[in-house]
Amino acid sequence: MSGEQRLIIETGMGTDLHGGDVTKAALRAVDDAMRRSSLPIFGSIGMDHAQMRVQVTVGTHDPAAVDIDEVAAHLPRGAVTVRAVEGGMKLEDGIVVVTAAVEAFLPLQTGQWRLSDASGSDNTRA
Repeated sequence: MSGEQRLIIETGMGTDLHGGDVTKAALRAVDDAMRRSSLPIFGSIGMDHAQMRVQVTVGTHDPAAVDIDEVAAHLPRGAVTVRAVEGGMKLEDGIVVVTAAVEAFLPLQTGQWRLSDASGSDNTRA
């Protein structure tokens, strides 16, 4: 989308080992992706989390079976959209594997940030 930039992308994998529940596996895949992410930038630049757009793509053998509203409600911040696509795996005995990509987008920040060293001194050069 124009007017925004992707700030982060994380991927994860989730499984349901007994019930074949792709939504449960999708939630676990999203959790797996989010465990490796932190967005301290919001506090640093005084931006509200509501300005972030979060796009989640889950890959499963049965995209129609994913409760995308439940997956969207699982994310703690931002305006969330979820889509389910072909991917993942279905194994014997009700085992399903789902992958997830979680992407966070912010409004363009061109010219909004300034680098400084740990002491707070400006590192920009004229």
